[in-house]
Amino acid sequence: MGESNVKLVGSWASPFVLRVRLALRLKSVSYEFIEENLLEPRTELLLKLNPLHKKVPVFIHRGKPIIESQAIIQYIDEVWPNAPSILPSDAPQRADARIWVSYIDEKLVPALIVALIAETEDAKRAAIGELEQVVVTLEGALRELSKGKRFFCGDNISYLDIAFGPFFLWIEVIGKYVEVDLLSEAKTPCLLRWAHESFLSHAAVKDLLPDPEKLAEFAVKLRPILIARFAGK
Repeated sequence: MGESNVKLVGSWASPFVLRVRLALRLKSVSYEFIEENLLEPRTELLLKLNPLHKKVPVFIHRGKPIIESQAIIQYIDEVWPNAPSILPSDAPQRADARIWVSYIDEKLVPALIVALIAETEDAKRAAIGELEQVVVTLEGALRELSKGKRFFCGDNISYLDIAFGPFFLWIEVIGKYVEVDLLSEAKTPCLLRWAHESFLSHAAVKDLLPDPEKLAEFAVKLRPILIARFAGK
């Protein structure tokens, strides 16, 4: 149980929810977590709090619901300005981080979904090809932005790391599902080094991310729901 005026409605498996949980842990903000089962119909609470999109996460502060992980993280950074800062202090770095977080949400997320739900061999090949290109693009972004430092925007974990980190697990899960090495020393050495030497060992990340095997089982159960949702789109 956390602070009475801070609540988070979400799912343990949602990378968008994990973004918010990482931000809250970085800021040492306690909160009440309300689990929403993504394999079942949406609860009345979620529909009431987020009638627009009917999705998690929903962050509640002082009775006001805030939706969309990007907006929530920036809200947390502003309301709890204590160190560490989540968004980079350097204006150009902040702009770069926002651009690449948008790329993750607009390109990586759909590519992961399409790869998971593809049913024909042709559809699978096309989906895997698109996903591989997105991952390689993110490898290039990390190489350029980090300039050899530990995290995307320097020596400290920040917005882009928090936004991408939960999806690193999903890239591994989907890669195993489609039987393709999306992450490898040959293609993505920077992403692997960032994950295993910096991100996954960070104090705010340890023990918070879901078990990969449990996440893989969840992905299999989620697949028919996604197929039904995106059928015909």
